[in-house]
Amino acid sequence: QVQLVESGGGLVQAGGSLRLSCVASGRSFRLYSMGWFRQAPGKERDVVAAISWSGDIYYADSVKGRFTISTNNAENTVYLQMTNVKPEDTAVYYCAQSGRYSSLVIRSAEYSYWGKGTQVTVSS
Repeated sequence: QVQLVESGGGLVQAGGSLRLSCVASGRSFRLYSMGWFRQAPGKERDVVAAISWSGDIYYADSVKGRFTISTNNAENTVYLQMTNVKPEDTAVYYCAQSGRYSSLVIRSAEYSYWGKGTQVTVSS
């Protein structure tokens, strides 16, 4: 089994930056995609960014140019660097690991393991 633990959430002012981290235990990243998802109150859980084992990357249009996903495979860690944050970025952010795929996975239904989430609140 895989266990994912997020950290780095908190309160940040609009225009500021923060970095979320997710440490995975039990599996390597090879042949898996890692994703960041977020869920705001009353909204569905949506993909923010995802990265495949080979380095293919996807960003939601709403965060493109502002957020960066990266990994440190030796440490089984995935990061989400958030810059120029906006109040609409306020949400619970979840780290997730997909099933075994060689290509990039962005559908939440294809993710098998989830962290408990970390709250990000952006003040205006």
